[in-house]
Amino acid sequence: MESVQTATPPVKTNARHFKFYDKQDTLFLTKIRRFETKLGERVHVIKDKTQLEQSIEACTAKYVLLGVPEDIGVRANSGTGGADSVWIPFLSAFLNTQSNDFLGGDEILLLGHFDFGDIKYLIEQNAHDNIEKTEAYRHAVNMIDEEVENMIKLLTACNKIPIVIGGGHNNAYPLIKGAAKGLYKAGVIPLAQINAVNLDAHTDYRPAEGRHSGNAFRYAEDDGYLEKYCVIGVHENYIPQNVWMDIVNNPFVDIITYEDIFLHEKRNFIQAVAHAAGFTEETFTGIELDLDAIQNTLSSAETPSGISVLNARQYINFTATDCKVAYLHICEGATQLTDGRRNETAGKLISYLVSDFIKANSYGK
Repeated sequence: MESVQTATPPVKTNARHFKFYDKQDTLFLTKIRRFETKLGERVHVIKDKTQLEQSIEACTAKYVLLGVPEDIGVRANSGTGGADSVWIPFLSAFLNTQSNDFLGGDEILLLGHFDFGDIKYLIEQNAHDNIEKTEAYRHAVNMIDEEVENMIKLLTACNKIPIVIGGGHNNAYPLIKGAAKGLYKAGVIPLAQINAVNLDAHTDYRPAEGRHSGNAFRYAEDDGYLEKYCVIGVHENYIPQNVWMDIVNNPFVDIITYEDIFLHEKRNFIQAVAHAAGFTEETFTGIELDLDAIQNTLSSAETPSGISVLNARQYINFTATDCKVAYLHICEGATQLTDGRRNETAGKLISYLVSDFIKANSYGK
């Protein structure tokens, strides 16, 4: 073990904005009840943060849960803020899930969450108008990218599966980049390049005009870390023509629209998910779910016409079972938006999705 650590330099996390959790943090959110055991009583936490890589490698948990509760990327895309509000409600719901034969909890390492509030505060206090704010937010996304990428690289290099709760969909880029680098470092892929499937009302494949929540997959592809990308459930009303032409002419990107599934019935929902899994099956794949795809779920782009919660759970169950999973990313959800809209159920919804993923990936192989 000594010689291996000497030969392989430790991965730098640059986790200046990361808050690591201890057991007291998890129990604070867990409602202890006599004769019952909750996930919050069973999940692992990091005990030695000074030896982070060694601590993660030594942990027996397969899945590492962390939050990126920020709405900087959404604001950089001229969206409604609030994607930073769902992490704690999710965590509270998840930690109070029953520990039982279906999901025990000891397969999960609860790492902590990023807090980029200082960056957001500086922008809000110093930018003079909306144009300046947008540019500042896009610049700030680059800083978020670096820290998230480094953490995901560390986790995947240790052969863990990150489960990341956002935050904006801008974080798909550092997740893809970090996972590709980490899996390559671990020696499980020949090139630092992975695939991605995405259940989303939008392609998030807008031009590279500065980083924001609408172009993560474009940047990941342009930089060579994303090989194949398949997005399911996109609304035809929200596909820019230039993006549509780019997708049509790119054999490494595929799209199945909401209308083709539910209106034209060219294939049913499960067939669409199976197609996405097959399209990306040759290598590790990031599993992406944007909550704005789910009907009446609070997000910056909430929709009255979308997939059902059951569809979302089926998507998670299928991809977690059928894909070679690099990571899971659930993003764009909110419990409170800056325009005043509120909905407290998004956290519990994400808890169901995360539980479904771990069960399917652990026991469905």
